[in-house]
Amino acid sequence: MAQAQPILTLDPETGDEVRIYDGVLRRRIGGFVIDVVIISLIVAVAAAVVGIIGVLTLGLGWLLYAILVPMIVLPYVAFTLGGPEQATPGMRMAGVKLVSDTGKPVDWALALVHYVLFWAFNTVLSPFILLVALFTQRKRTLHDVLLGTSVVRM
Repeated sequence: MAQAQPILTLDPETGDEVRIYDGVLRRRIGGFVIDVVIISLIVAVAAAVVGIIGVLTLGLGWLLYAILVPMIVLPYVAFTLGGPEQATPGMRMAGVKLVSDTGKPVDWALALVHYVLFWAFNTVLSPFILLVALFTQRKRTLHDVLLGTSVVRM
């Protein structure tokens, strides 16, 4: 016998489907950790390549170390979070994606601004940006509120 699907409940103030926000903060943190691991592996391989290039160019190639991480992370975020699935690989594994409050797809520029604001606020406010998510209606962090985005379950 098939189980009945749970009835969707709507928030009385916004009309949003409540279920799409259940467990989002926990999933979002898990997705972030997965992305950090993936990016770290890519950076480690790239660092080895830059090391070899540095030896071959008598040290000149080692200047690439200064831009190595942004050179990897920015395209990673732009093409995954700003792509058709609107989620990084870590977010997809955690079952969440980024959506715009206007209903338009998240493009690469918004994805990059989202990422840069995340790290800017994280640098200044440390993990307190997560506290904002505990008190906002849709579990949105400070940069989500400013950019008009939300992270929802897939």
